[in-house]
Amino acid sequence: MTIFERDLAGEQISIHDPEFYKINDIIGESQKILSEMNNSYHTKDELRQLFSKLTGNSVDESFEILVPFYTDFGRNITIGKNVFINQNCTFMDRGGIILEDNVLIAPRVNLITTNHVISPKSRRDVISKPIRICKNAWIGANATITPGVTIGENSVVAAGAVVTKNVPANVIAAGIPAVIIKEIK
Repeated sequence: MTIFERDLAGEQISIHDPEFYKINDIIGESQKILSEMNNSYHTKDELRQLFSKLTGNSVDESFEILVPFYTDFGRNITIGKNVFINQNCTFMDRGGIILEDNVLIAPRVNLITTNHVISPKSRRDVISKPIRICKNAWIGANATITPGVTIGENSVVAAGAVVTKNVPANVIAAGIPAVIIKEIK
């Protein structure tokens, strides 16, 4: 398997891996695209084109994003239809991030798919796990979603929540760590 496949599969990846330069190359390319996105005015269409270039996949014309936007990698982000990403969001996507149709992402949301190893001797190594935000979900301002979490269809993550476990469909989750506080009828 390539380093990209191993990374997506959740294998521990070291900066000393002989293929790590390939990850660094994509990070460098992504930072150039982000610099262009974040540091000058662009129309909605131009932002969609730049985001498509960042992810390597065409996004639907219904997609909207407000900049600035931040990511470490970019190639492992998948966007559905009618998705809106507000400003100052950070997507650490080496583990894969999927935003299904009609997802709303509020300002300053952090979707973090990568975590460092706890052992001090290997702490620069990382393990990545995917994040999935299902249809019609809304992630509130300044919420953080941690590696391996799925947010269920129609659910809401309240502002400032830190989500460390899966959230089922049709609920509101809030707090640190997030817990279900209400069902959505």
